[in-house]
Amino acid sequence: MVDQQGRLVLAATPLGDSRDASPRLVEALAGADVIAAEDTRRTRSLAAALGAAITGRVVSFYDAVETSRIAGLVEAIQEGRTVLLVTDAGMPSVSDPGFRLVAACVEADLTVTCLPGPSAVTTALALSGLPCERFCFEGFAPRKDGERRRFFAALAREPRTAVFFESPHRIAATLALAAEVLGADRRAAVCRELTKTYEEVRRGGLGELAEWAADGVRGEITVVLSGAAPRDDHDIDALAGEVRRLADGGMRLKDAAAQVAAGAGVSKKVLYDAAVTI
Repeated sequence: MVDQQGRLVLAATPLGDSRDASPRLVEALAGADVIAAEDTRRTRSLAAALGAAITGRVVSFYDAVETSRIAGLVEAIQEGRTVLLVTDAGMPSVSDPGFRLVAACVEADLTVTCLPGPSAVTTALALSGLPCERFCFEGFAPRKDGERRRFFAALAREPRTAVFFESPHRIAATLALAAEVLGADRRAAVCRELTKTYEEVRRGGLGELAEWAADGVRGEITVVLSGAAPRDDHDIDALAGEVRRLADGGMRLKDAAAQVAAGAGVSKKVLYDAAVTI
C-alpha cells in the first residue's frame, strides 16, 4: 500500500552474521514499496535468512548505475512510496552507494530516515584497543603508490585515531608503505571478516603487521591506525626528513616543503633549505 508520505529509508545490514539484523530491518524489507539494493541477490538471500517476505519492487543500486537510478527513486518517493536503501553490509553512504540519493532527496525536500545498525568502522574501532574518543574515517586507501604515500603522509601528524578500508589484495603493500612513511612502531590494528566465522583482529606496530600480511590475508579488511604522538612543531630536522620522504615518493621537493610547512606552521623556505642539505 502506498503511504501518502513517501520517504527514503537508509538501513544498515549485517556485516556477516544475519542475526545482527534488527527487527525493524525485517519489517522494512517486508514492507517497502521499493528496495534499492547494492546487490539484489544478496539482499534477497538476507531477506530469506530473516524470514522477511519481500513484496515490493527490488532494483539494483550499485556504483555503476547509482546516478541513473536516482531520478526514478526520487519520483517514487514523491508519489508517496517508501524506498528502502540497503548495501551489501553496513550503512549506506559510508564508502557505499547512497550519498547522491540522499542529497537528491534533501534537495527535493523529501523525508529521509535511517534504521541504525552494524558498522565496520565503529566495530573495528571498538576492537582495536586504540584510543577512540576522537577518530577520523578515511574511506578506502588509494590504489596507486604515489597517492597512497601522500595519503599516509597526510596522516603523519593526525592526532586522532584513523580508520580506513583496504582490499585483501593490497593490504600487504599498504601496510609496508604505511610502515615506511609513518614508522614501523606506529600502532595499528587490522580487523578482517568482522562478525563472521573467521573473524580476526591483529594488533601491533605497522612493521610487524606488514610482515604478517606478507603471507597473504583474506576477507573484508578494516584498518585502525593510532594517532600521531605529540611532537615539537619546530623540530626542523624531523620535518625536513618528512619533506624528503615525500620527495622520494615522487612529489616535487618544493611542493613537499609547502605541504609539510602548512601543517607544521613553519617557514616553507626554511624547510626547503633544510631538506636540500639532507
